[in-house]
Amino acid sequence: MGNCLGSEEAELVEVVKNSGHHGQPRAATTAAPAMVAAPKSEGSMSSSGRPSSSRSPGSSMNSSATTTGRSGSTSTSSGSRPLASAAAADAYHQEEREEGRILETPDLRIFTFAELRAATRNFRPDTVLGEGGFGRVYKGWVDEKTMNPTRSGIGMVVAVKKLNPESVQGVQEWQSEVNFLGRLSHPNLVRLLGYCVEDRDLLLVYEYMPKGSLDNHLFRKGGSFEPMSWNLRLRIAIGAARGLAFLHSSEKQVIYRDFKASNILLDTNYNAKLSDFGLAKNGPTGGDSHVTTRVMGTYGYAAPEYVATGHLYVKSDVYGFGVVLLEMLTGLRALDTGRPAQQHNLVEWAKPYLADRRKLARLVDPRLEGQYPSKAALQAAQLTLRCLEGDPRSRPSMAEVVLALEEIEQLKVRPKGAPRDHRDEAARSSHGHGRSSRPRSGSGSGRAGSSSHHHQSPSMR
Repeated sequence: MGNCLGSEEAELVEVVKNSGHHGQPRAATTAAPAMVAAPKSEGSMSSSGRPSSSRSPGSSMNSSATTTGRSGSTSTSSGSRPLASAAAADAYHQEEREEGRILETPDLRIFTFAELRAATRNFRPDTVLGEGGFGRVYKGWVDEKTMNPTRSGIGMVVAVKKLNPESVQGVQEWQSEVNFLGRLSHPNLVRLLGYCVEDRDLLLVYEYMPKGSLDNHLFRKGGSFEPMSWNLRLRIAIGAARGLAFLHSSEKQVIYRDFKASNILLDTNYNAKLSDFGLAKNGPTGGDSHVTTRVMGTYGYAAPEYVATGHLYVKSDVYGFGVVLLEMLTGLRALDTGRPAQQHNLVEWAKPYLADRRKLARLVDPRLEGQYPSKAALQAAQLTLRCLEGDPRSRPSMAEVVLALEEIEQLKVRPKGAPRDHRDEAARSSHGHGRSSRPRSGSGSGRAGSSSHHHQSPSMR
């Protein structure tokens, strides 16, 4: 993962200088401007309580510095089933604005390096939760009220992300996290609790997400792992959609730009929260339809118009959501070179199945064992197709997506032992006898953080 701040860089530094609260002198934050000139870092990793998927480096795709395009056209959604009315979507936007908050400046605890060293027991190897291009994430303990470090097992668990000083993009991503996640508050966004900047040491402190990432749960294999149920997948999709809808509904829209399963973290109750705002970018203003910027993100999830032109729309996020929704429907990764050649790209292979209700049952994750409402799967497939429309103007808004998913959630799963309909039987027969053309899961579909990195979606830098 990488980031290109362009003209935003100075703004980010200023925010860091003026944010936070701590008993230590505020001068501790004035090191931030000097850090911009420090060696930049490459890659990032989510603030999960579990290792996030490692991403193999991809080639950079550069376009012009930030510019804008204008469009007077309005958004429409396509597909056989109409989405929620514009009035309902507007009402939902208002609800999201009331549920979340956007602060003028980040309200974050400024930690000293000594405090975080104590919280993580001197960054001991047995406290490592995960590792990525940004650096390592450590498990730490702090007092819930004072946020001062405590002994292991006492107080509140936190995740401490420590920048690798040899990386290239990490400084900018660190600043982006503080600028965006430090100012945004919503039940479906991971909480950034504070940060540390001392000399060349940059750290971020997040709430701990004990269930790890959606990626871990969706793609891990083996008899000891219980497959995610239809209801749980849908609940997680709704939570993640609400997080995106909040970003898009704010007065100054925020484009997340890196929506994928490994960036959706789960708390104790499997509530979904978006993490890793290193690529987040302010949306278009003044009637502009898009911003044009350097292409960054993850192959397989990035919208085609963004990859091809560098034009970044708010609805470029909707495409990424559609990819993840397809992964949740099928149990397959967006990109996997361990599958047959024609099935490497899940979106390209699956679209004909999504559009044909007679073929859809062969696409649905066989680990669900038919325990899902056929009507709900069909509506989810139709919604996925709308999100994956080639023209961003034809994609639904995230508010419309949330309302559609909530309607799908009302369709109940048929109890075990009840008669199956003919579509479920066809799917079961096809999976059981190996006649389905459904992609095989390659070794890259294993648990996130495994050594099969070459099967997973590479980043664009």
